[in-house]
Amino acid sequence: MESASVQTFFDEKTATFTYVVHAGQGTECVIIDSVLDFDNKSGRTRTQHADEVIAFIRQHQLQPVYILETHAHADHLSAAPYLREKVGGKIAISEKIRDVQKVFSSVFQFGNGFKADGSDFDVLLYDGQQLQFGSLQLTALAMPGHTPACMAFEVGDAVFVGDTLFMPDVGTARCDFPGGNAHNLFRSIRMLLRRPGSTRLYMCHDYPTTARAVQHVSTVAEQRQRNVHIHDGVSEEQFVAMRTARDATLEMPVLIVPSIQVNVRAGKLPEPSANGKRYLQIPVDVL
Repeated sequence: MESASVQTFFDEKTATFTYVVHAGQGTECVIIDSVLDFDNKSGRTRTQHADEVIAFIRQHQLQPVYILETHAHADHLSAAPYLREKVGGKIAISEKIRDVQKVFSSVFQFGNGFKADGSDFDVLLYDGQQLQFGSLQLTALAMPGHTPACMAFEVGDAVFVGDTLFMPDVGTARCDFPGGNAHNLFRSIRMLLRRPGSTRLYMCHDYPTTARAVQHVSTVAEQRQRNVHIHDGVSEEQFVAMRTARDATLEMPVLIVPSIQVNVRAGKLPEPSANGKRYLQIPVDVL
């Protein structure tokens, strides 16, 4: 299969990587894990990072076919609807998003107008489903654990892993969100790490634990040798015990309240109220 070209964008505020994957100038492409800038103090949105993606797409005459979400992110808002409006493409996520929607529609009291059936998204993806864009083929891989709806996207020798894995010195994703499960995460990661050692693994985030520079790509071999949570030799029981103890010490992500409300609805902001303004909810003593 033809090798994919990967353009990386980094949002320093949320430590999030966005990727544009394509086969070259003038070809079809996919966008993975976009970011809508959001100031939590003022509630204002901006499109700076999404506009950088758009500028690259237009400069290289690319045509987005899919705007992919590895999961319903809890740490940043998705810019998928804005990108679809400006450059096209279908918004796609795991079909398990319906399970996540059911949980959070109750938490945030979305009301009778909200349907927890995934219909806010253009495409719901199933494990093993393949998507064609230009000369490239993508395979969707179910990766439950961090959330029930996590997916990785495999294109040739590259896999975009979402929040499932981080760089080897950072470890693995938390599993204490609704529907999270450390046993499932262990099995998902071990399935992923059965690939050839040279397979490139593209991160969704990086949180350096030392003074090293931010990094966005690792390999299967590096993860198996050096991942601090799940290197070769770590048993499922050891991993679950570690993950459970560690998760109990973690604070909620700064943007979890606005992010989840928006991202389970495919990045759509709430409908305007009678005064023309949009409002997000803050559940008290719930999360």
